[in-house]
Amino acid sequence: MSKVEEVQDTVKNTPGLGKKMAKYGAIGAVIAIPVPFVGPVLGALVGAGVAYARRDKI
Repeated sequence: MSKVEEVQDTVKNTPGLGKKMAKYGAIGAVIAIPVPFVGPVLGALVGAGVAYARRDKI
């Protein structure tokens, strides 16, 4: 099983994690808007990563 499949399974099996990742991703994208082009994309990735890293505290 690859790491991508592992993450997908974790998101599917943890109630509310996908929703929290989307919320944190949106917040990260909004915060990063001042950085042209790649800012919102990187902000969204970092936000979703933070939510995934904190998945045990949900």
